[in-house]
This record gives sequence, C-alpha cells and structure tokens, in this order.
Amino acid sequence: MVVNQTRGKVLATKARLALRARERMKGLKGLEGLKPGEALILRPCFQVHTFGMRFPIDVLFLDGQGMTVKAIHSMRPRRISPWVLEARTVLELPAGVLRETGTLVGDRILLQPVPTGNGMAFLREDDM
Repeated sequence: MVVNQTRGKVLATKARLALRARERMKGLKGLEGLKPGEALILRPCFQVHTFGMRFPIDVLFLDGQGMTVKAIHSMRPRRISPWVLEARTVLELPAGVLRETGTLVGDRILLQPVPTGNGMAFLREDDM
C-alpha cells in the first residue's frame, strides 16, 4: 500500500516493486494501463521515460526519507522526465491520482508492504 502521510490519503492499494534492472527497464511497457489503486515502485531511480507506453501516468520522485521532491502530473507517452538527483525512489501511478489526492512536493509518502502468506511483502512483477 502507498499512503500520502501528509494528506492522509491512500495513493495505491496494490503496488508492484521493481528493484532489479530488468524490472525497472520493463516498467509499465506493454500494459494497457494502470487500474485504479495500482502503482509501480522503482528503486533505485532518479529518471523515468514513457517510451513504449500507451497511457499517461502520474510520477512521484521520493528522496531517501520518503519525501516528495518532484511530482509530474499526467506524463504522456513518449516523454522523458528530468533527472532528479535527490530522488531514490520513483512511484508511477494512474494519471489523475496526484490531483485527486492533493499530493504535492514536500509530502511524506509511506510505502507499506501488504500481508502475504509468508509475512509482509510488496508485489513482485509476476504478482500483478
């Protein structure tokens, strides 16, 4: 689960974690879109692109303490974000989530693992 602690708003209930280079490179390419409540967490990451994607996304860049250092609303396909050198994690969300939740630069974002049969974990690439 992904929560904007500053605003008290849930940004995503089902977040896939991409840690390996292959997972980060694939990202959301080839998907038809993100469903409401879904997100992709890229770590480490300080720049993203939407080449090979068919839909816009909201993008949050977080520093090592989970503070939002840059927010991009409705990043369209075939675009590249600026380098955000202070970012350690990027969160990709369905377009409109940032506006709907009032998420701003400076907000603290909590990435909370979900319960599984073996304890707590984020969803991996094959789980979505």
